[in-house]
Amino acid sequence: MSTCIEVRNLTKSFSGRTVVKDLSFEVQKQEVFGLLRHNGAGKSTTIESILGLKKADSGSVKVFGKEPRKNRKEIFERVGVQLQASHYQNSIRVKEICQEISVLYKQPADYRELLHKFKLEQFENAQVNKLSGGERQKLSVVLALIPKPEIVFLDELTTGLDTAARREVWKTLKELKEEGTTIFLTTHYMEEAESLCDRICLIKEGVKVIEGTVEEVIQKSPYDNLEEAYLWHMGEEAVL
Repeated sequence: MSTCIEVRNLTKSFSGRTVVKDLSFEVQKQEVFGLLRHNGAGKSTTIESILGLKKADSGSVKVFGKEPRKNRKEIFERVGVQLQASHYQNSIRVKEICQEISVLYKQPADYRELLHKFKLEQFENAQVNKLSGGERQKLSVVLALIPKPEIVFLDELTTGLDTAARREVWKTLKELKEEGTTIFLTTHYMEEAESLCDRICLIKEGVKVIEGTVEEVIQKSPYDNLEEAYLWHMGEEAVL
């Protein structure tokens, strides 16, 4: 496997508060890499720095071996992004936002097929602001997949979904991985990380705590499951 994302000693502060500190990790092609964190732990800043949307105070980021801030157009042709907070125009319909995204790319995926895959086809003519929170969340994933990305960034992708819908999304993501897509996701659901991730990185207050496979992270704790291991590594659980 080859490296497609390389983060080295990334540091970023806002108004004197450091939100990401000396963070380093690599993501390999065709793997699912999970960033596990508390709210406010710097995960959105990390994603935005990887994409070149924010300039780091220090450190370096490379995507496909290139610096994202200097090669944004080329990189954006090859990635898809679903952010936790997505905003849409008032009264825009599902098919309209899908069409707007599609025209940005040379060979976009068929958005109708994606809507069907995520069980949203019946909402094609519905206004986005009339969808439920879970339906909007699934739509944001559809939009991220329209570019046929080599890497897709998913930020808390199943927040707002019920258990059945969450598992449907997991199934689709596993299919994407089998097709060769690299997936970078942030999540606070331990079951999601266990089901999807090849490797995970735990960060606390912007600092990496531990990185490895799910099994390695569990083995380096006194526990035998990821949820308790996570709490232990994050300093929220006493040693047995």
